Amino acid sequence: MPKDAKFPNLTVQESVDLLRILADGAAGVTGMAEHLHNSILTTPGLQPLTRGPIRGITRLVYNTIGGAFRLTGKGLRGAARLLASGPEPRPVSRGRDAALAALNGVLGDYLAETNNSLALKLCVRRDGCAVALEPQALAEAFPAATGKLAILVHGLCMSDLQWRRHGHDHGEALGRDFGYTPVYISYNSGLHISTNGDALAETLEKLISAWPVEIDRLVIVAHSMGGLVTRSACLAGDKAGHAWRSRLDNIVFLGTPHHGAPLEKVGNWLEANLLKIPYASAFARLGRVRSAGITDLRYGVLVREDWEGRDRFARAPDARTSAPLPANVICYAIAAMLGRSSAPVNDALASDALVPLMSALGRHKDASQTLAFPSDRQWIARQTGHLDLLNREDVYERIATWLEHQTAASLQKK
Repeated sequence: MPKDAKFPNLTVQESVDLLRILADGAAGVTGMAEHLHNSILTTPGLQPLTRGPIRGITRLVYNTIGGAFRLTGKGLRGAARLLASGPEPRPVSRGRDAALAALNGVLGDYLAETNNSLALKLCVRRDGCAVALEPQALAEAFPAATGKLAILVHGLCMSDLQWRRHGHDHGEALGRDFGYTPVYISYNSGLHISTNGDALAETLEKLISAWPVEIDRLVIVAHSMGGLVTRSACLAGDKAGHAWRSRLDNIVFLGTPHHGAPLEKVGNWLEANLLKIPYASAFARLGRVRSAGITDLRYGVLVREDWEGRDRFARAPDARTSAPLPANVICYAIAAMLGRSSAPVNDALASDALVPLMSALGRHKDASQTLAFPSDRQWIARQTGHLDLLNREDVYERIATWLEHQTAASLQKK
């Protein structure tokens, strides 16, 4: 979690819901302890010593403790309903936003399933505040709106406010230098990528319909998971026949794990192997405290059909539906690597510490999964980390060059 991720300015409802998470977490830890205890009790050689009263007492103790935590959670939910008479005003806080974004990235699906007020919903935001997708609301939020829209989609565990890093914001820079109006998307990155993709597609359709001036350029700049959400939205938009799809000119992917990220793959492997060890299997349950969004990052799952009805924690090979780059859109990929400037780019271990170079460039050993970025539409930022893609001057210069100097090529795509 970022160092500025604190929880100031929580409403009463949000404070209660945070306590609900802690109560549910305590119940989960109790269940894990019971599982570990039962593993010990069933160890060959100990069974004659642990029959009858001992096992009954053990079960009673754990049921009592777990039940108390569950009742606490229910009581807090009841209190939340009584307190939820209306939204409480609160100032925009970068620290609060960073904390909520990180929490949603890890537990966002659980928050949504339990109707927790801390669960984020996908929306357009301006200066950290949600904007209604209606002509008057958009005109008030964007009084200097232009016909050139740059949609910015953040990554896992991040918020729209975190596009600003070390004093730089790609969206603001595009507005300053080339007249784009930056439009920032906020979403719950713990939900399935396809769920956010569906929501983004619907949001863009409403946005272009209600935008206060005529649109002549529509581009998306997406960082990390945001690139997967964007590709999923394009698939959803195509399926629904959305108008924004035919208006979309360019997508710039920044460090997007098109073919997955190793941290989730390692986590999945570790969980599967812990389950094979009797006493350690209880701790494998800790590995399941990770969101649907995170498990989708194992291979870069874009569509509902690839996860629905399946155990997302199970060990399984990459069997994703093949999804090429969006049709009739000029797409660019920027990858980062921490290695020295002379390091070979075909090194399988090259990465920005989170996303492998080959994944960010869309390359895959299976040709059907490889994304067709032409050589002049991909670029490698060397000696650069994953988050550095948000503020490096050379990264911005590359984005600006592509979006402005290749406008003619973009207009010829249709």
